[in-house]
Amino acid sequence: MAASTPRIELDGRDPAAVDGRQLRAVAFQDVRLAYVREVVRDAGSAVAGNAALVVGNGRGPLAGSLAGLGFAVTAVDPSAVATEMARTESAARGLPVEHVVADAEKLPVGDGAFGLVYVADTLETSADLDGVVREAARVLAPDGVLVYDTVNRTWLAKAIYLGAFQRFPGTRIMPPGRYAAERLRTPGEMADVLARHGLANEDTRGFKPRNPLHLVTATRKRRQGKITDEQIPPLVDFVLGGNPLVTYLGYARRTAR
Repeated sequence: MAASTPRIELDGRDPAAVDGRQLRAVAFQDVRLAYVREVVRDAGSAVAGNAALVVGNGRGPLAGSLAGLGFAVTAVDPSAVATEMARTESAARGLPVEHVVADAEKLPVGDGAFGLVYVADTLETSADLDGVVREAARVLAPDGVLVYDTVNRTWLAKAIYLGAFQRFPGTRIMPPGRYAAERLRTPGEMADVLARHGLANEDTRGFKPRNPLHLVTATRKRRQGKITDEQIPPLVDFVLGGNPLVTYLGYARRTAR
């Protein structure tokens, strides 16, 4: 297959294929982990060292990093292939992560079992946002913290996620339909959904590539097979802060009852 027209395959085993979900996960990894460290610092002993759940685990970079911070991690993902790849990686690195194949809307874990729940790569792809948040709230311990990241519904976010990542030949990394405008939510909408399920949003933080042109360059190079997924993060260099014009992180706690 010509390098200019790579195969787009999410959660596949072929290293030649472009897996936009994994590319996004490794690009976001450092900024996600930096944010978790801030949240854990602010939340204190109620969260630090507790059990953690990653919803939308994919191939597992975030779960592995949380295990490295001392959490006992359970990682859930709907893809059996991605879960098996994550399980193999965790075993090779000796990481204490339990991997489970399940949908975010129906988590096979007990009520109040986790001090930290991180919902990744899910809120912007699920048609049932209430179902995802309801389940995350159910499994969150009374003094725990729900952390999430997602995509805003601005003209710029739609241009990137619906256009550049799904339609434009030179930068496409996702299959058609992975993202849709109605599944992108504003920070205000996210706060409202969290509140409906007994969670108070305590922070919203934008994050972005330090230089957006570097994101375009890295995406094109990955499509052309000139770099690997693991070489993406330092090229893109996502940083915390600024207006959440495209992507944003946040965290919530259970409201008093």
